[in-house]
Amino acid sequence: MAMEITMAMMRASLYSAVVCDALDSLGLRNQSPRVQLTPYAGESLLVGRCMTTLWTDMYHEVANPYELELQAVDSCQVDDVMICAANGSMKSALWGELLSTASRNTGCVGAIVDGAVRDVAKIREMAFPVFARGTSPYDSQNRQRVIEFGIPVEIGGVRCSPGDLVFADLDGIVVVPQQVEGEAIQRAWAKVHQENQVRDAIQAGMRATAAYQQFGIL
Repeated sequence: MAMEITMAMMRASLYSAVVCDALDSLGLRNQSPRVQLTPYAGESLLVGRCMTTLWTDMYHEVANPYELELQAVDSCQVDDVMICAANGSMKSALWGELLSTASRNTGCVGAIVDGAVRDVAKIREMAFPVFARGTSPYDSQNRQRVIEFGIPVEIGGVRCSPGDLVFADLDGIVVVPQQVEGEAIQRAWAKVHQENQVRDAIQAGMRATAAYQQFGIL
């Protein structure tokens, strides 16, 4: 019987690269967006479940430009990660201090923004993990807005569906589809502990080639 691996255990022991390797072994070889998403606040591992928003650029004024983004933030649950899919647009900042504060109050643990963020100094003071393409001082009002939330979206060609596990750290972002989550996390967990054996052997003087021949891990 497989051991139950909790969110706390994942945060303590896993990381994006080993999860990516586990997904590779399952034939899912494109689960990390090949775009640069920089950690602007918090460089430790971010793990949670996708809460998705789809953004579009705007070129006109509307009465309630923030309506759906506020609804999305208020809909966050404990351990959610806000996913802002804007196709890399830098027209304005999609995320800032106030949304970080409001989402944290719901139990949201971080944000991944395929676009720009602002209020970086304040977000860093909060230690609220935010990954983004870049920064911008512009407010999103009448520049960009959420057009749907709680639906499948894509970042860099990788689908993020509501409830999917997402891992983010200095190496990148990895999305684990729910249908393979159990097996992928079990494989990642096993590899982490096998890598510890390899590291110990190499530190004890074993050559890299011999270590690979014995353990089959690199």
